[in-house]
Amino acid sequence: MKRAEGRSTCPTNFTVETFGDSWSLLIMRDLLTLGKHTFGEFLRSEERIGPSVLADRLARLERSGIIVRTPSETDARKVTYSATERGIAAIPLLYEAARWGMGGVPIEEDDPWEAVMAMDRHDVLDAWQQAVREGGSLLGGAESAFARLSARARAVV
Repeated sequence: MKRAEGRSTCPTNFTVETFGDSWSLLIMRDLLTLGKHTFGEFLRSEERIGPSVLADRLARLERSGIIVRTPSETDARKVTYSATERGIAAIPLLYEAARWGMGGVPIEEDDPWEAVMAMDRHDVLDAWQQAVREGGSLLGGAESAFARLSARARAVV
């Protein structure tokens, strides 16, 4: 049986096809880690993705079942993007990519990634997935997984 998209039925190939270009992975980073949910928020990312590329990658992630596009209830011109359960299942992939990447970039003082990587991996992944299910993220906002884990660690001490 031939797949509608993709070169093969290999799981590694599916992962590469879904996240193999830098923009798709960075969009997922912004959504899951930083709590960005709108086209404009993604467009303002440090890496400066172009609007046509961003629109293409968002549509591709939506077709792959990784994200869902939801029209605004108050403004028909606006939409928000959120992760599906399939997208949330990619959190361990982002975690390991960040862990590996930390060895190749200078870490600034008080970088939250350094603190995240010092925490128990299982606790981080559980809290991160729960935060995203509730509309949050790993690092964005007072209700982020990082804020919750940090508060829990302070309470134990």
